[in-house]
Amino acid sequence: MMRGRAKVIVIGAGIGGLAAALRLAHQGCDVTVLEAQGAPGGKMRVLPSAAGPVDAGPTVLTMRHVFDDLFRDAGEALDDHLTVTPLQTLARHYWDDGVMLDLMADPAASEANVTASFGSKAGAEFAAFSARAQRLFAAFDGPMMQSEAPTQWGLTRTVLQQPGLIGDMAPWRSLAGLLKSSFSQPHLAQLFGRYATYVGGSPYAAPAILSLIWQAEAQGVWTVKGGMHRLAQTIAQLAGARGAQFHYDTPALRITQQGGQVSGVETANGHIPADKVLFNGDPRALFVGLLGDAPKAAVDHAAVTPRSLSAYVHAFAAVPAGVPLAHHTVFFGHTPKAEFGSLAKGQMPGDATLYLCAQDHGAVAADALQRFEIIMNGPPIPRDPKKEKPICQTQIFTRLKGFGLTFSPTPGPDALTTPQGFDQLFPASSGSLYGRSPHGLMAAFKRPTARTRLPGLYLCGGGAHPGAGVPMATLSARHAAAAIMTDLSSTSTSPQTAMPGGMSTGSATAGPKRSLS
Repeated sequence: MMRGRAKVIVIGAGIGGLAAALRLAHQGCDVTVLEAQGAPGGKMRVLPSAAGPVDAGPTVLTMRHVFDDLFRDAGEALDDHLTVTPLQTLARHYWDDGVMLDLMADPAASEANVTASFGSKAGAEFAAFSARAQRLFAAFDGPMMQSEAPTQWGLTRTVLQQPGLIGDMAPWRSLAGLLKSSFSQPHLAQLFGRYATYVGGSPYAAPAILSLIWQAEAQGVWTVKGGMHRLAQTIAQLAGARGAQFHYDTPALRITQQGGQVSGVETANGHIPADKVLFNGDPRALFVGLLGDAPKAAVDHAAVTPRSLSAYVHAFAAVPAGVPLAHHTVFFGHTPKAEFGSLAKGQMPGDATLYLCAQDHGAVAADALQRFEIIMNGPPIPRDPKKEKPICQTQIFTRLKGFGLTFSPTPGPDALTTPQGFDQLFPASSGSLYGRSPHGLMAAFKRPTARTRLPGLYLCGGGAHPGAGVPMATLSARHAAAAIMTDLSSTSTSPQTAMPGGMSTGSATAGPKRSLS
C-alpha cells in the first residue's frame, strides 16, 4: 500500500458521488472527482429559463434525516448551509372527473381529506394502508436500506422475528394487486400505484412491498431554497473545503488495473493513479465496457437488466393560469392500465399521469412568471425516438388544458428532455433513470452493492443499493465510503492525515456532455 494519504477517484458528481467525496475527504482521503458536465449534480441538473435556473431532475426531498446525518458526519449542520422548509401539503392530486385530493404532512389531515373526497370507508382504508406502510418501512429500513450489503437471510430473519410482516409484505402479489384489495375507491389505488414509478417501475409488475415508499413521503417533504441543485452545489463546496479536487468537463475514459486491482483512471488529460475508484454512474456502463475491459466483469448482467423506466421532462418558465397548484401537483390519466401497458411495450404512453413541480410556488404571485418542471413516465429509448418531441409536446399540454391549466408562453421543444436525451446525457443507461428495474420480489437483492468483483472498484448512486431517489443515492454513498475506509484500514501500513486542498478545475458553464453520474 502507498504511503501517506489514500488516493480515491470518484467518477461522477451526482448526489452519490458528491456525498461520498465529502465523507472520504473529511476522513482524510486524497479525493479527486471527475465529472463530464460543467457543474455538479448529475441527474440533479438545471436548465436556464427566463426566471432563472430551473430544476430538470429530482424535485422531491424526503427522508431529511439522511442529509442531516451526512452533514453531521462531516462536522456541519444542514441548516447552516441551506434553507430547507417542510411542506404542509405533500402533494395535490387531480382526476379528470373533477375530484381533487391533498395529502398533508399531518396524517389526520390527510385522512380527513380522503374522507371528505371519497367517504368514511375510504378514510378508514387509507388509515389502514398508511399503518401497513409504516410497519413495513420500520421493519426493513435497518436490514435493507441501512445495510451495506443486505442478504436474503437477513430479510428472512426479520420476517421470522415478526411473522405478521408476511401479510404486510404480500410477497405473492404485485403492488397493483395489493392496492386493488386495499382500496374500494379506484382513485386511491391509482394514486398509490404511482409510487412504483418513484423507483422506475410499474405497479403491475413491482412487488407489493414497495407500498412502504408512501411512508418515506408521509414522514415529510421539504423544499430547498434556490432549487434542489443547491443541495448538490453545497455538498461539492463542503467537499472542496476538505481538500477534494473537482475536475469538471473531464469525462473518465477508462478505469485501469494492475496486479488484479484498480490502479487509476484515464482521462483526455492523462492517467490519474489511485488506490480506490468509486463509480457514481449507471453500473451498466461498466458491464458494456464503456470504461474499458478491466471493470466489465465487475457487475453481473442481472444487476443491470432489465431496465427501469425513463421519463419525458419539461423544464421551463411561464405564467400559469387555471387550476390552483401546490408545490407538487399530479394530474392523473384516465386508466393506469393504459399508461403502464404502453410502457411495457416500449411505447410513449398516450394516456399518462403528469407530475408538475411549481418551483416558485408561494414565493411569487400566482399569475407571475414562474419555473416549472413537468414529468411524464417513459420507457427506455422508445422504438421511434425521432417522433417523440412533437407528439409529447402536443399530448402533455393538451392534456393539462383539459384540466383547465395553461401556460404562457407554451414551452417549446428545447424545454423537453426525452428518454433518448437521457441516454445521451448518461451513457449506457438506455435512458433509464433508475438503473435496474425494481420488478420482482428479489429485485432488491440483484441490484449491485458498494463492493464490486474488481478489487478497489466501488459503486454508488441510484443504480446501486439501496436504489433510486436522492435519499437512497445518498445512503449508497455512505455505504461506499464505509466500504472504502474499511478496506483501506485493513491494508494500510501508515496513518492517514488530513490536508487542506483546492476546489475545482474546468468550466462550470460549458455545454452539456455525456455524464456518468
